[in-house]
Amino acid sequence: MALLALVLVTAVWGVTFVQVKDAVAVYPLFAFLTLRFAIASVVLAAPAARRLSSLGRTGAGWAVGLGLLLAAGYGLQTAGLARTTVSSAGFITGLYVVLTPLIALALFRQGVGAGAWLGVALATGGLAMLSGIHGGSVLGDALVLAGAAAYSLQIVLLERVAPRYDPLALTLVEMLAALCGFAAIALARGDLRVPHGWTVWGALLVTGVFASALAFLVQTWAQQRTSATRTALAFTMEPVFAALFGFTLAGDRLGALGWTGCAVILAGIVLAEPAAASTLRRLVIGSRH
Repeated sequence: MALLALVLVTAVWGVTFVQVKDAVAVYPLFAFLTLRFAIASVVLAAPAARRLSSLGRTGAGWAVGLGLLLAAGYGLQTAGLARTTVSSAGFITGLYVVLTPLIALALFRQGVGAGAWLGVALATGGLAMLSGIHGGSVLGDALVLAGAAAYSLQIVLLERVAPRYDPLALTLVEMLAALCGFAAIALARGDLRVPHGWTVWGALLVTGVFASALAFLVQTWAQQRTSATRTALAFTMEPVFAALFGFTLAGDRLGALGWTGCAVILAGIVLAEPAAASTLRRLVIGSRH
């Protein structure tokens, strides 16, 4: 169930690549991110407010740190997305499947099973196949890669923190910390203004409610039940969905090699997480009825 929830989260993130790229083309980047996380904070405020005291100073400190990592990841990724293609950004973001177990090993000497490493290797190969649709700029790709590193560190640390604290309270403070970081930058740049048009407002509502508030709440819940490496493996579906929606909505072209890469990524997830096989089997069987 945790793995399936994480894959559904990646589907939401995948479709928002297209929306965000269109939105930041007509509205300032850091103002967009400020409003996105403001919406996420408002959505979570009512159900989470009474639970904040359960975090204590230590939990709140962890949540703020995790939120600032999210802010760094989103800021770098969105800045890169404005300079590169949707599919390229999705591919490079997916490299946190490699970075996550390496960071876990470096920081905590956390062992990773052979099956998980083989799954990582397969997923990395699939990502390399998806790079056949690469067409972005060097600067844009470098910014997205730096964002992927921030995401990886956030995933590793969240595995340590999530089981100890209430997921709603933890997620709300994360969103608020990210909001404060982006608001400070947007105000300093003089970018904050009321957005106009459905291109921006539609992207804000979808990313604020579904791709931020609900998505990170689900991630926090799921990481109480699964490892950082398996979370990163599930998140390799993000470039698959990004490529799919980039193809259908933004005109990106995905050839035979790219589709093969999608299949190899899925195989890597199934290999690393045996529960994924039964979940996929149920989905396939269910779709026939």
